[in-house]
Amino acid sequence: MNILLVFVGGGLGAAARYLLQGAVYRFAGATFPYGTIVVNILGCFLIGLIMSSMEERFLAAPSLRIFLTIGILGGFTTFSSFSYETMVLLREGDLLTGGVNIIASMVICLGATWLGLGLGRYV
Repeated sequence: MNILLVFVGGGLGAAARYLLQGAVYRFAGATFPYGTIVVNILGCFLIGLIMSSMEERFLAAPSLRIFLTIGILGGFTTFSSFSYETMVLLREGDLLTGGVNIIASMVICLGATWLGLGLGRYV
């Protein structure tokens, strides 16, 4: 059942990302990745709001959390998951692991993208 929730939520999130990015680019232009930044900021805000609400205000069924966060927000932006998981590590006082996650995610992921771009020219 959870895989179905992730599948449906992911599709909805991806469609929402496509629509929002397109609207932002039509409004602001495409000279800077405004659409991606707006999506990432909104996704990070929403995962914080949803997880905080579910932890502190009401107990939600695990399936609802999976649908909203892994499904919809996962399809909308994976940056929200990175942000939330890093904030949990920092909130729990695990500054070293949080810092390593930040550095590894940024440096290694950008490096992997660079490598993929380079290899893609030859494949």
